[in-house]
Amino acid sequence: MRRNHSEVTDSKEIQRILSLTNFGRLATSGQDGYPYITPVNFVSLEGRIYFHCAPKGEKLDNLTRDPRVCFEVDVPLSYIDIGLDPNRPICNLHQFYHCVIIRGSATVVTDSTLKLAVLNALIAKHENTDDFKKVTEDMSGYKACEVIEIKPDSVSAKSDLIQNKSEEDRRAVAEYLFKRNRPGDRETVAAMGFQFKED
Repeated sequence: MRRNHSEVTDSKEIQRILSLTNFGRLATSGQDGYPYITPVNFVSLEGRIYFHCAPKGEKLDNLTRDPRVCFEVDVPLSYIDIGLDPNRPICNLHQFYHCVIIRGSATVVTDSTLKLAVLNALIAKHENTDDFKKVTEDMSGYKACEVIEIKPDSVSAKSDLIQNKSEEDRRAVAEYLFKRNRPGDRETVAAMGFQFKED
């Protein structure tokens, strides 16, 4: 990783980033030789990524033919606009973010107990509650989908929070974001490790 100051290696923090969003992007190898990228709803369980899909389709054809896949999750945070410093070069504007990239192999889940667990975990994650009617094997939705498991071969993650800047510069940016208070700004300030109080 070129910018290793942004690298995340702690497995708990990687899992936290994965929990911040409900969808990621799956890259498979297309039959025509081009990469094929699709957004998928997903859940992370015991170090593996799971998603569901129709029993027929291009991504399923692709991963059946070549199980090697890349899975990416990104969580955009605040964008540093020109308001921070009108004299700052326009090419130095900055986007904060978290991301996780997983390279691994994908297979169709054939174990019914695991398939049920994954489908119910997907619903619980998206609904943000365990209080719902659980999926069972006799439901039409269970029979009408496949569940795919991605077993990671490598995992890399980044949290770009301008860690390579001085503490003074970072505080100035955090104060700017706190005062600007656009959606996501306060979350970014907290992720940077700062706490401020309203005037």
